[in-house]
Amino acid sequence: MTADRQPDTDLVWFKSSYSGGNTTECVEAALVPGGLLIRDSKRPNSLRLTVSSSAWRNFVMGARSSSDRAST
Repeated sequence: MTADRQPDTDLVWFKSSYSGGNTTECVEAALVPGGLLIRDSKRPNSLRLTVSSSAWRNFVMGARSSSDRAST
């Protein structure tokens, strides 16, 4: 994972469907070749995290697994 100031040219930023559409304390993501960028929605011109596809997949799978365990 790295942090950079990659230009916004052609990036499509999106928020989680769980964000509720409000403007507080959200992160946004944009798909890029090999992974995705993550940024603070309140500071769109600040640094972004670059996460590889495999790291993101592992994170999502771990979050889902944790959620499944919590609901049982």
